[in-house]
Amino acid sequence: MNNTLTESNMKKLQEELEYRMTVKRAQIAKEKLEAAAHGDRSENAEYKEACANYRENDNRIQYLMNMISTATVIEDKSSDKLALEINSKAKIRFVEDDFETVITLVTTMDLDPENMKISVESDLGKALYKKKQGDIVEVNAPGENYSVEILEIL
Repeated sequence: MNNTLTESNMKKLQEELEYRMTVKRAQIAKEKLEAAAHGDRSENAEYKEACANYRENDNRIQYLMNMISTATVIEDKSSDKLALEINSKAKIRFVEDDFETVITLVTTMDLDPENMKISVESDLGKALYKKKQGDIVEVNAPGENYSVEILEIL
C-alpha cells in the first residue's frame, strides 16, 4: 500500500491513531472489565461485544499505522494552474461520449465520486494528474480504455 496523502490528511490519520491508542483503548478495556464482572463470559453478550469492539479498534489501529508508514506526503495544492495537482478543479470532456463535467483531483481520503472528487490513485486520476489544459489523455480502466480531454483548469 502506498497512498498519496496531503499533510492535512496525515494529521487527521495521526490524530485518529492517537485517540484510538489512548482514549478508545482505555474506554474499551473498562467496558470489558465491567462486562466480565457480570459473570460467565461464555454467555455474556456485553463481554463478547466489548471483545469485538477491541478487535475492531485494533484492526483500525493497524490500518492507520500502515497508511501512515507507507504514505507519500505531498503539498495540499499547487500555487499555479498550469497542471492538475491535488485539490485542482478541471473541466474535462470524455471524448467518445462528448460528455463534459467538472472534476476535482483529491487524495484517497477525500474521495467523493458523487460530487466528482476523483482520487489521484484511480485510473482517471492517474491519467489526469500533472497534465495540462488542452492535453488529451488515455485512461486505462479495467475492461476498457477511453480518452479524456482537459478543457480548462479552474
